[in-house]
Amino acid sequence: MSSNSSPNSADVKNLIELAESKIDSSAERLNDLSLDIWNHPETNFKESHAHKVLTDFLENEGFMVERHFVLETAFRATFGCDDTGPNICIMCEYDALPGIGHACGHNLIAEAGVAAGIGVKATLQARGNKYGKVTVLGTPAEEGGGGKKFLIDAGAFDDVTVAMMVHPSKYNILRPIYLSMAILVIKYDGYAAHAAAVPWEGVNALDAAVMCYNAIYAMRQQMKPTWRIHTIITNGGAAVNVIPDKAELTCNIRALDEADLNILKKKLIACAEGAAATSGCKVEWEQSSSFASLISNNQLISLYEKHAKNLGWSCDLNLPAGTKMTGSSDVGNVSYVVPTIHPEYKICDGASYHTPDFTAQTGACRAQAPTLNQGKTLAFIAIELLHPSGQETLDKIRQEFEEKVNTLSPPKY
Repeated sequence: MSSNSSPNSADVKNLIELAESKIDSSAERLNDLSLDIWNHPETNFKESHAHKVLTDFLENEGFMVERHFVLETAFRATFGCDDTGPNICIMCEYDALPGIGHACGHNLIAEAGVAAGIGVKATLQARGNKYGKVTVLGTPAEEGGGGKKFLIDAGAFDDVTVAMMVHPSKYNILRPIYLSMAILVIKYDGYAAHAAAVPWEGVNALDAAVMCYNAIYAMRQQMKPTWRIHTIITNGGAAVNVIPDKAELTCNIRALDEADLNILKKKLIACAEGAAATSGCKVEWEQSSSFASLISNNQLISLYEKHAKNLGWSCDLNLPAGTKMTGSSDVGNVSYVVPTIHPEYKICDGASYHTPDFTAQTGACRAQAPTLNQGKTLAFIAIELLHPSGQETLDKIRQEFEEKVNTLSPPKY
C-alpha cells in the first residue's frame, strides 16, 4: 500500500476487484441472458418472457425477487441490509419495438443492469451485508408506455438513494439530452355516407385528419430547432366506398422542457381544431403518455466517468450537431424523484437506434465487451457509494439534486 493510500481506499479497491471478478466469471451466462431476450422481442407491457428469464436469473443468484411488482411485467430484486446504509437502484429495461425487435438495445440495458447487480451483491455478501442494499428494478414499457411512471406513483423509488442505468448507442455520451415528451391521440367524428351515391351527405373524418397532418407539416417552418413532432394516421376509414366517419392521428411532441412542450402542444391542438372547423367534423383529443426531460446528476456522472475511463471508455468529443439530443425516456421522470444518471455507450460505428441495423448490432458479439464494462462501471459506482467512506459523496449528490429540482418545475403534464 502506498503512503498516500488509506485503509478505506484499499478496501474499496478490493471490493471493486471482487465485483469485477464476479461479472467476468458470469460473462457467458450474461451473454446468454441478453441473447434470450433479443431472440424473444416483446413490446410494451407484454414482456412476459423477459420478465421470467430475468427474475429467474436474479433469484438463482440469491436476490430476493418480487415478481409482477406493481405492473405485470415489472420486478424488484434486492439484496443487502434494509435497516442501514443507502439503497442503490440499478434500472433494467427489456421491451422491444413493434416490427423491428430490440432496435433500442434494451436487452443490453437489462444485461448491464443484472451484471451490475450481481457484482454489487458479491461485495455486500463479502462484508456481511452491513453496508446497505442494491436494488435491480425491472422497468417495462419504456417505448412510449411509461412503465417507470407507474413505479414512481406506486412508491418504488421512495427508499432509493440514487438510480442508474446505461443505454447502448453509436456514441459515448456522458450527459445525453432526453427531451420532454407527450403523446396525443386526436380523434375526428364525421358522418358516413355512400361515397358514390350521396357523398355530399357525408362529413369526411379522413379529410380532417389529412388537413391536421398537413397543418402540422406547415407548422414545422416556425418550430424551434429543439422541438420535435412526428405523427401517424392510425385510422383512416373502414371501406373505400364509404365516406369515413371516424379518423384518428397519434402525435408525438418533444421539447427541451415542460414550458416549451406546453407551447408546442397548444400549437398542435390549434392544428387539430382548425381541421375540424374546416371539414365540419367534431374533434377530441387525449394525452396517452408523457415523459419528463432528463436531469443528469453531475456528481454521479463524475464517478461514472472515472470508472468507465479506467475500463477503456472515452467520451466522444466534438459530436455532430444535435447528437446529444437523443430522444425521450421515462427515466427523465425518475430524475425528478431521485438523483439519476443515464449515460450512453458505444456498441457500433454506423447504426442509429430504432433501425433494423441497430437491432442487428444489439445482438452481435461486438456489443458484449462494452456492455459488461458498463455493468462493471455501475457496480463500481455503487460500491463507492455503499462503503462508509462514500457518505460525503452521497451528501454532495443529494445537495446537487435538491438544488436542481428546486429550480425546475416538476412535470405535471
